[in-house]
Amino acid sequence: MGQTYQSIVINALADTVWDAIKDFHDLSWAPNVIEKVEVVGGAGGGDVGAKRVLNDAFHETLLGIDEDGKTFNYSIDDGPPPLTKDSNLEYVGVVMVSPITEGEGCFVEWSSSWDTADDAVHDFVNPIYVALLGDMKKSLSA
Repeated sequence: MGQTYQSIVINALADTVWDAIKDFHDLSWAPNVIEKVEVVGGAGGGDVGAKRVLNDAFHETLLGIDEDGKTFNYSIDDGPPPLTKDSNLEYVGVVMVSPITEGEGCFVEWSSSWDTADDAVHDFVNPIYVALLGDMKKSLSA
C-alpha cells in the first residue's frame, strides 16, 4: 500500500479554516492550484456522495465528513496517469483540521493512501498537496 502525508500550521482558528475548506465544491482557498471546479450531480458540497472534477482532470467523490472532528475523506475516481480509473488504486485522501492549544493557530493534515506500492503515485500527488496546503495557509492565515 502506498501513502503520502503532508501537514502545515496556519495562523487562524481551526473553526475558521474548517469553515473555509469543508465545502467539497468550494476550493476558492486554493486559487493558485485549483483553476476550475465542476460540480457533478445534485449532492451539496457537505453531502456524502458529492462529486467534483478539479481542473478538468481529477474526478473525486466525498466519502465522509465529520463536522465535530473537522475532517473529511474522499476518493479520486479518475485522473491523469498514474491516477486513471483503470489503475484500480482505491485512492482515499483525508483532510483534518486541529486546534493548536498554544495561541490561535491550527494544524492541518492531508494524507492519502492507495492500493499499490508504486512510487509514481506518491511522486505525482505529493507536490500537489504541498501546493494546496501552501495556498490554504496563504489564503486563510490571519
